[in-house]
Amino acid sequence: MILFLSTALDLKIFSPNEPLGILILFLGLIFTGMIFYIIYAVSTNKESLEDKKIRTKKEFLQKERIG
Repeated sequence: MILFLSTALDLKIFSPNEPLGILILFLGLIFTGMIFYIIYAVSTNKESLEDKKIRTKKEFLQKERIG
């Protein structure tokens, strides 16, 4: 049964030696790299330059109002 299924679907096109298999591996590596980059960027909690400018402007206005 399994032999019949594998020959009917021709699963050899997905092997790493075939162009489609290489494409699938390459896309998987890109996707994995993007996921790790997103996890790294979220865990380091870096502020963008615009966020820093807005925060310093708000602090300056707050100090100006107080004193």
